[in-house]
Amino acid sequence: MMFDPARLDQLSNASVLVIGDVMLDRYFIGDTNRISPEAPVPVVRIGHTEDRAGGAANVARNIAHLDGKASLLGIIGNDSDGRLLQDLLVQEKVHSELLSLNDARTISKTRILSRHQQMVRLDMEDTFAESQSEQLSEHFTRLVQQYDTVILSDYAKGTLASVRKLIDTARAAGKRVLVDPKTKDFSKYRGATIITPNLTEFRAAGGDDSSEEAMLASARNILNTAGIEIMLLTRSEQGMSLITPDEHHHFPAEVLEVSDVTGAGDTVIATLGTLLSAGFELSDAAWLANLAAGIVVAKLGAATVSPEELAAKASHQLSSKNSGYHPSTEQSLLHIDYARQQGERIVFTNGCFDILHAGHVRYLAQARALGDRLVVGLNSDASVRRLKGDERPVNNLEDRMEVLAALACVDWVIPFGDTQEENDTPEQLIRRVQPQVLAKGGDYTVDTVVGADFVQENGGEVAILPTLEGRSTTGLIDKVRG
Repeated sequence: MMFDPARLDQLSNASVLVIGDVMLDRYFIGDTNRISPEAPVPVVRIGHTEDRAGGAANVARNIAHLDGKASLLGIIGNDSDGRLLQDLLVQEKVHSELLSLNDARTISKTRILSRHQQMVRLDMEDTFAESQSEQLSEHFTRLVQQYDTVILSDYAKGTLASVRKLIDTARAAGKRVLVDPKTKDFSKYRGATIITPNLTEFRAAGGDDSSEEAMLASARNILNTAGIEIMLLTRSEQGMSLITPDEHHHFPAEVLEVSDVTGAGDTVIATLGTLLSAGFELSDAAWLANLAAGIVVAKLGAATVSPEELAAKASHQLSSKNSGYHPSTEQSLLHIDYARQQGERIVFTNGCFDILHAGHVRYLAQARALGDRLVVGLNSDASVRRLKGDERPVNNLEDRMEVLAALACVDWVIPFGDTQEENDTPEQLIRRVQPQVLAKGGDYTVDTVVGADFVQENGGEVAILPTLEGRSTTGLIDKVRG
């Protein structure tokens, strides 16, 4: 995967039109210390209340928080909840084109929360009539040309009763259409570009998740039967699967602790639509949408993600030992540069690290302790032969990189010295990495460390670290030879 976190600066170029069931989400939050004497229920002492835009409106606010241009179409009642929702959307920088009707009631959901747990939810809603949906459809036709991407957020409340007409209109205008479904008959969304069901919705539509093979086969059958191009299947703790007729990608769940799954699906489709509208590749957009979901479920209530949060998560995941991702030199340099922009202190060291031993591990841990991220410059096989003789290295470059990258203290491993013109020193690499700290072990002095002048001239420092007595690769080789 070739991804530069700095590209998230381009999200302001995205323009997305959201249409669907809008709601007012109201939260009553307080502490619980006793059971009611009137009934066997907890008593929640309300400390504060909070109102948020929910449903399709939450999709739009997620887009706005990602710096995308978001417009929202939906139906509200001519009531206090509708007016409050419109005020919230102004605060969230969402352009709303809500249809306010005297014969409708604004959908609202009230949640009682205590100690970061939802105790009960109270829904006030009526299903909108098809005639009311038709009025919205006419408005959609006038607006759709102004946007790159259309998101249909279906909560089965009647707003999208004319969904096939909306999809046909959008596709005729050359727009991609993303759908968050709420019906077991996905053919209702025929013509859509991408559909984003969760597991429950997938099973209801005839999907089989008993195995990976069954899941892929049934998903492709659903796509073919329903006339939809792509499926992004959200699979809870199993992550997400991006499925097309010809290929698939699986993204493992990226969350440490789940606080509240409310609105996670909204975040997924909002992130996906925003990134596609900004020109991201489909696989990159799906991967980032998965990361965004991991961020919001760790928050309380229907939450959003900022570009900064998403970029930090992406940068961290790309350098994670568990990601299965091995960046090229250019990709590593991009990630290092972004980490430095985020205020992280970059430490650089280098060596052959042929047979990794306790002395190496202790030294690398000490180097990492000097900053936030550690870059290890690693001599190529040709460079090691020139320095150590034809019988070295014992382990080839790929093996040495893999072993080093597996250490918790090492963030990036970058080879150097493929050609003799590089002089078997990391001078050029140090100039490209631009570390704040240059670490070296052994009997060196600051004035004999390659790259020290460059680092110090740029405001950095050079650290000479002690080595572990009696531990060396040469000594290990001599010991084995007997």
